[in-house]
Amino acid sequence: MARVLRWLVLAMGVACVAIGVFHLALGNSAVPGEGSADATVDSLNRFFGAIFAGYGLAWIWAARQSPIPATAVRWLAGVFLLGGIGRLLSLAAHGWPQWFQVVLTSIELVMPPLYFWLADADERAGRVSTRRVVGDPVL
Repeated sequence: MARVLRWLVLAMGVACVAIGVFHLALGNSAVPGEGSADATVDSLNRFFGAIFAGYGLAWIWAARQSPIPATAVRWLAGVFLLGGIGRLLSLAAHGWPQWFQVVLTSIELVMPPLYFWLADADERAGRVSTRRVVGDPVL
């Protein structure tokens, strides 16, 4: 499970950095259905692109720790879940968005519980290997 956690945390970080840089570079053109939005929306999209890239770097930082800190994974997954909840609020207030946004909403609601479940897998694996080195029985 620790390997799965490490791979998922790293993949999330790389994906978020790539998406963030994409939005930072392309602004409105990066958002399906937003190409004709005004300069204010473009500014907002580019700003959030930079923030999202930073969020991705936090995931990458977590993936590079040994063990991966469960608290960091839970906080980062919680932020991701809040994004999905924000999309649900938008859906309730304004109706269905472009289809790709619906796919993203699904990912943002499904992945956090997986991260919450796996969050301490690397820390647990470290405790088990420490017990083996010291000679304590593994339960």
